[in-house]
Order: sequence, then structure tokens, then C-alpha cells
Amino acid sequence: MALINWNDNYSVKVYGIDAQHKKLVNIINELHDKMKEGKGKEVVGKLLSELVDYTVFHFSFEEKLLTNNNYPELKTHAKQHSDLIVQVKDFLKKLESGNSILALELMNFLKKWLVEHILDSDKKYSAFLNEKGIS
Repeated sequence: MALINWNDNYSVKVYGIDAQHKKLVNIINELHDKMKEGKGKEVVGKLLSELVDYTVFHFSFEEKLLTNNNYPELKTHAKQHSDLIVQVKDFLKKLESGNSILALELMNFLKKWLVEHILDSDKKYSAFLNEKGIS
């Protein structure tokens, strides 16, 4: 069972960003499935690394788009992005150092952050970009 089920409420009405959000959801769901299956830390670590890498790519794409369109809340939005990267990298470091990660804590954190970030922060720029003809 998926941890996060994508639905149209998550759409920011910008195709490229929606596609990237769906990929993030898929990575988180795969990570969740592997943790539930009790897969080794190599598998979980690989997926967590993939999540970090793809998140950095996505945030860079999003911030560039917002910068190019003079989004007034860019600084606040970018700070939320950098805070998430720090937190996920911290989870990754704990895993790599052999410290046990509470799977439930990680999954709750990722689900809460992604869903809340999309529904709150990302929705704020949706109309802004759509008004500029970006969809």
C-alpha cells in the first residue's frame, strides 16, 4: 500500500513540476515499501540517496523557474527547500553511520513535509506562474 497516493489536489498546474512531484512521491513510496519489507540498509540507503539527489534537482529546477519569473516569496520558499535537504541528509548520515533510523519517524517526516509543502508553499506559486502563462 502506498504511503502517499497522488491526486489532483497536489497539482500546481505546472506540468514539469507536477511530473517531478510525482517522481518524488514514487521514490518515497518505494522507500516506504522497502522499509516495510525489512530490506537491508543498503537498499534503504540507496533509495534515500536517490531521494536526496532528486530532491536537490527538483528544488533547483523549481527555484530557477521562480527566479526567472520574479516570484516575490522565493527567499522563503528556497529556505524551506534547504531546510528539508539538511534534514534528509541527516537521516542519511544516521543510516550510513550505523545508527538505527526509526522507519516510522522517517516516513512520517517525508510524507508530512512533502504533502504540506505542496499543498501550502507550492500552491502559493501555482496561480502566480499560471498567470504568467506557465502551465
